[in-house]
Amino acid sequence: MSKKLTRMGHERLQAEYDDLLHKKRPKIVKGISDAAAEGDRSENAEYIYGKKHLREMDKRLQYLASLLKDVQVIDPAKQPRDRVCFGTTVTVQDETKELKHFMIVGEGETDFYAGSISERSPVAQALLGKQVGDRIEIYRPKGLWEVEVVEIGAKD
Repeated sequence: MSKKLTRMGHERLQAEYDDLLHKKRPKIVKGISDAAAEGDRSENAEYIYGKKHLREMDKRLQYLASLLKDVQVIDPAKQPRDRVCFGTTVTVQDETKELKHFMIVGEGETDFYAGSISERSPVAQALLGKQVGDRIEIYRPKGLWEVEVVEIGAKD
């Protein structure tokens, strides 16, 4: 089963991967090499820090590669507007009449402050497939949340 990413999320993750692999990583490797050439590595802070930084960067590169492998890129603008699905932005209203906006996206491209949530989150799972006017009970870690879907659209 392939993973899904929005077009915008895929482009952002691919750009980060390319920048790390082709620009930042070679600079760190060169810095480590230069520091190693200075002699005693056990007391060389630049060498020790560089190796640590390289390990962290390699972990991030590995994570990004796993996100970008076998991925299905979804264009939110081409998604149906009659129901909540991957890539759409949904507006819900709770019992206090407060409006919340969520864009349902793939793993690795979520941004709480921008309102994007993972398709695997409890909120997204409860919203997927719903239509305007549907009332939903969402079980979140902090308790039950009752909302009504008031708008479905695309945001890209």
